[in-house]
Amino acid sequence: MSLRPILFVDRDGTLIEEPEDFQIDAYEKLRFVTGVIPAMLKLRDAGYAFVIVSNQDGLGSASYPQASFDGPHQLMRQIFASQGIVFRDEYIDSSVPQDNSPNRKPGIGMMLSYLQDRSIDWARSAMVGDRITDVQFADNMNIRGFQLKTAQFGGDWDWAGIAHALADAPRRARVLRNTKETQICVELDLDHTAEPQIATGLAFFDHMLEQIGKHGGVALRIQCQGDLHIDEHHTVEDTGLALGQALREALGDKRGIGRYGFTLPMDECLAQAALDFSGRPYCVFDGQFKRERVGDLPTELVPHFFRSLCDAAGLNLNLQVHGDNDHHQIEACFKALARALRQAIKRDGAELPSTKGVL
Repeated sequence: MSLRPILFVDRDGTLIEEPEDFQIDAYEKLRFVTGVIPAMLKLRDAGYAFVIVSNQDGLGSASYPQASFDGPHQLMRQIFASQGIVFRDEYIDSSVPQDNSPNRKPGIGMMLSYLQDRSIDWARSAMVGDRITDVQFADNMNIRGFQLKTAQFGGDWDWAGIAHALADAPRRARVLRNTKETQICVELDLDHTAEPQIATGLAFFDHMLEQIGKHGGVALRIQCQGDLHIDEHHTVEDTGLALGQALREALGDKRGIGRYGFTLPMDECLAQAALDFSGRPYCVFDGQFKRERVGDLPTELVPHFFRSLCDAAGLNLNLQVHGDNDHHQIEACFKALARALRQAIKRDGAELPSTKGVL
């Protein structure tokens, strides 16, 4: 019997926007949360079933008549169904906080039948809500909890990020490298795109590292505090080592990757990056620079960065560049590396691209 994961979802503030009076008791109050439908379609295609778990204070009382709730609620369900999203069950608790009902989130009284269901993949199941009580509910269910980011209650997630985290089995790494010379944090997600966030204290180096995130098609964040009062060497070298380690960790066993790959022109220059995630570090750099520095980056540290990256990533890289403008040459090197990485890390199936059986 194959197990199926469940996504438990709060309603107000999670599926549909929550009004100031906390009651969606009229059709004109019905608004869907940004990104919820494409995210849930992605999760549906990844095998998730959906269950609504919602607190509706005083539902059925004079202050919140059942009939006022039912119309907008049924329209919500109909719209979701029209887009291919069907809810397996829904659990609505109508108590108020002072009732101390075990059925009210974060209590799990309504979930007892689910907790006994052996057909559920609990390791992949999760809860999404907009309040801290939803996260506490997830803790009580022993599943992962996501709190959507809202102006009312805080939170850190949006629907696209939740779908990515649950459906894509993302290849991520977070590397902290702290020495007497540098303190570095690298965060890398090979299966997610985002604007790169780079801060090393060297503006031109930041610009080059941004090329890796942007043209590599990955989410990359690098923060570095180095001993720039001495010189730039440790900052550049250790950033290469930390980024290489993050690549190695994020790639895991490397199953399904393209492994190889890029040549690109940039104005008058031509750069070629041929690389192999072989597990055997080797770097060949073929290029000459006329200037001692470009911006605040010493040109002698450019090949040194690539060698440090290769050493930590277990990467074989042959990088060639020819041209007249040193700025263009260096930028072309980083872009060519990024495009080669984009090809090499792309997953296509689950086979290990090696006759040795290991990379």
